Amino acid sequence: MGMTLAEAIIARHAGRPVAAGEFVEVPVDIVLANDITAPLAIRAFRALGAERVFDRERVALVPDHFTPNRDVRSAEQCRVVREFARAQGIVHYFEVGRGGIEHVLLPERGLVLPGEIVVGGDSHTCTYGALGAFATGMGSTDIGYAMATGRTWLRVPRTIRVELTGRLPRWAMGKDLILHLIGRVGTSGANWCAFEFGGNVGALPLDDRFTVANMAVEAGATAGLFPPDDEVLAYLEGRAARPFAPVYPDPDARYAEAIEVDLGDLRPLVARPHSPADVVPVEELAGLPIDQVVIGSCTNGRWRDLLAAAEVLRGRKVHPDVRCIVIPGTQELHLRAVREGLARVFLEAGAVLSTPTCGPCLGGHMGVLGAGERCVSTTNRNFRGRMGHPESEVYLANPAVAAASAVRGRIASPEEILGKGGG
Repeated sequence: MGMTLAEAIIARHAGRPVAAGEFVEVPVDIVLANDITAPLAIRAFRALGAERVFDRERVALVPDHFTPNRDVRSAEQCRVVREFARAQGIVHYFEVGRGGIEHVLLPERGLVLPGEIVVGGDSHTCTYGALGAFATGMGSTDIGYAMATGRTWLRVPRTIRVELTGRLPRWAMGKDLILHLIGRVGTSGANWCAFEFGGNVGALPLDDRFTVANMAVEAGATAGLFPPDDEVLAYLEGRAARPFAPVYPDPDARYAEAIEVDLGDLRPLVARPHSPADVVPVEELAGLPIDQVVIGSCTNGRWRDLLAAAEVLRGRKVHPDVRCIVIPGTQELHLRAVREGLARVFLEAGAVLSTPTCGPCLGGHMGVLGAGERCVSTTNRNFRGRMGHPESEVYLANPAVAAASAVRGRIASPEEILGKGGG
């Protein structure tokens, strides 16, 4: 019997065929932690009696959540990570000014590759499935063990096949595909499963695939995987940090479930508070007043996201009642935005252009909400209190919808501003 993409990757690492439901121990290719999870992982690492990480080129540490440091406590968290990285000689340590948001940064640096197993102390590690890697988030104790041994345990997931047809219409993006899918299966509909996307995958730009894979966990999925096509291989050419061998699903693979999605039927969607599964067309919420817009994060802080937001904001002004915060995902993307004029578009519109940080996504800094405030955000979670006060509200949307809402001062579709054709 053939294997799914998740099974095939795990089988290669296990050195034998595997089947859904099995528990296996496998070597890992990259271990990742950030300024919140790394200190706990370091404590677990030391509790094991470990003295050196298994491979100083296979551990990546990225302070990105409360950085630049919000307060003394966050500064101490980062100090612990920094000192550990120096003592261990870890090659891939990314400090403020040289890095970015972990799940945007690692693909940019070619550190996560097709066919690999990647474990991270962050639930959105599944982002790297866009490149055809089996990537999943784990607790800090597991990450400490992986840093010490280069191995981890996995339960081989069942796989839900998502067959894509058609092409995205104007103003729909990868965010709308994943919101549609979460709305369809619910926040626990993919527990202990992997999503495997197939069919017309080439109709989704790679940046959109990162968005889709990133939010697979919001449906409960262990991973969200795309087969690495020519676009992925071209992206990695001259970028990959080491040799790699792509893995693909077998034609006779057996899936737990199959879902069909016609991309052509998608429209801009919004997830209402307080669940990513409470999804409605943007028109249903049009006119709802807002206080803040956040464009960025590990979900939508890439170049295509910035371009979509800039297209809507160019020559326009953010509504005077709205705070608009734009956060490129990495230092390199921030610099590109400066070089290619997007930074000027955002600043002239009256938006704030931030250094790369996860800050507002988790209510950390750079955009914390007060009681009763509403925010349209391109982040991945809108749980109660996620971005600040428990009486605040977060509405999840794609970057074009977020930008249009910033201009209108209320939830709005980009069609209101640029029409169906744009321009």
